Amino acid sequence: MTVEVAAPRGGPERVRAGIVILPDQRWSAAAGRWRRAEEYGFAHAWTYDHLGWRDLVDGPWFDAVPTLSAAAGVTSRIRLGTMVASPNFRHPAHFAREVTALDDICGGRLTIGVGGGGVAGFDNTVLGGEALAPRERVDRFTEFLEVLDPLLRGEPVTYRGRYYTAVDARGTPGCVQAPRVPLVLAALGPRSMRLVARFGAGWVTTVGRMESLEDWWRAAAGSVARFEDVVSAAGRDPSTVDRYVSLDSAPVYSLSSAGYYAEAVGRAAACGFTDVLSHWPRASSWYAGDEAVLEEVAGGVLPTLGG
Repeated sequence: MTVEVAAPRGGPERVRAGIVILPDQRWSAAAGRWRRAEEYGFAHAWTYDHLGWRDLVDGPWFDAVPTLSAAAGVTSRIRLGTMVASPNFRHPAHFAREVTALDDICGGRLTIGVGGGGVAGFDNTVLGGEALAPRERVDRFTEFLEVLDPLLRGEPVTYRGRYYTAVDARGTPGCVQAPRVPLVLAALGPRSMRLVARFGAGWVTTVGRMESLEDWWRAAAGSVARFEDVVSAAGRDPSTVDRYVSLDSAPVYSLSSAGYYAEAVGRAAACGFTDVLSHWPRASSWYAGDEAVLEEVAGGVLPTLGG
């Protein structure tokens, strides 16, 4: 089955497939997943950036940066990244150093997904802070990017904002990739979408939680249309921005069957997305599924994508 469709609004005819591997296993077990992600033919592989996540906070959980460093050592071609890095507990000056090191370690295969930080949850409270209002989260997100962007380009930064301060921070030697590591920004509303127009190589959305699958796909198509309108109004050509969607925010898990996965990829392409994200099947709880389906997708669907 070849997943090629006529896409509206100048969207892509083919999509790249990515896999998200939760950092919930010791490396002795997790390393095999990252190797297989590359062997299966995924275009990119990601991990969550949280201090703890939902009801998995009491189970095994490992940091994104060393996880990606280790993943770089067991892969050679696949792009690697955070989906998404969180300002809830990261400072952009320190994170820039981590990103620069990661890009060097993986030989320029790094993409950094970054968002405004979750509205609620463990990351908001574990360091003694309080959850910010939506407008404040976007304000903080703006400051985070205004410090991170020049540092990743190798430029020194002095910055004093409401949320972040940097005094003669250094970005040397800069990233392997020029002018810097690409940033994929999570955005649902127009203010965050304008940040994508300003800083992003890509945009990622979860669309939102809905009970009806058909409602979710209609919302997905609408989100692409709104994104293109906002980016165009900001003076940037939307076709220069990659568009990622997390298929698993829909009411049906994307890897419930190979047939459904192929259908979901085709529908994402028809909406105008360039990239799709699925989660590695887990034994239970979130993203519970069968790795046999993943193998079937790798053998029968991924080779048709052309990404």
